[in-house]
Amino acid sequence: MTNHEAMTLASECAQSLFQRDAASQAMGMRLLSVGPGCARVGMTVRADMAQGHGTCHGGYLFALADSAFAFACNSYNEATVAIGCSIDYIAPARLGDTLNADCIEQSRSGRTGNYDVRIENQQGQLIALFHGKSYKVRGPVLTQETPNE
Repeated sequence: MTNHEAMTLASECAQSLFQRDAASQAMGMRLLSVGPGCARVGMTVRADMAQGHGTCHGGYLFALADSAFAFACNSYNEATVAIGCSIDYIAPARLGDTLNADCIEQSRSGRTGNYDVRIENQQGQLIALFHGKSYKVRGPVLTQETPNE
């Protein structure tokens, strides 16, 4: 597979997943870029995402990182799910912040992979670090069309 074909496949997989991902869409996430084993997802912190201290609830940060992880590990058209994730919160995200989650594949072998996500705000300040472990399940990400469709 050429680099162009791999990039096209990754983009098609991510777009297909994103169209079916009501949760990410409801949180206002934007799929910014994707490639084989990597993805960038953005989100703006809204008032309904604030917790009792007035900063972004950690669950939204986790969800942002998890979505970037999902788009990255499914970029090969092999259905993949998370089997473990962890996050370290470094600094608070504040109301109105524009966050970017950049996921990069660290390893992929057999049925498992390891991915790291870095969340930064619009000033490039580190907000959180996330690590996800993936597991390849059966089937493709993209649905196969039949000749009658």
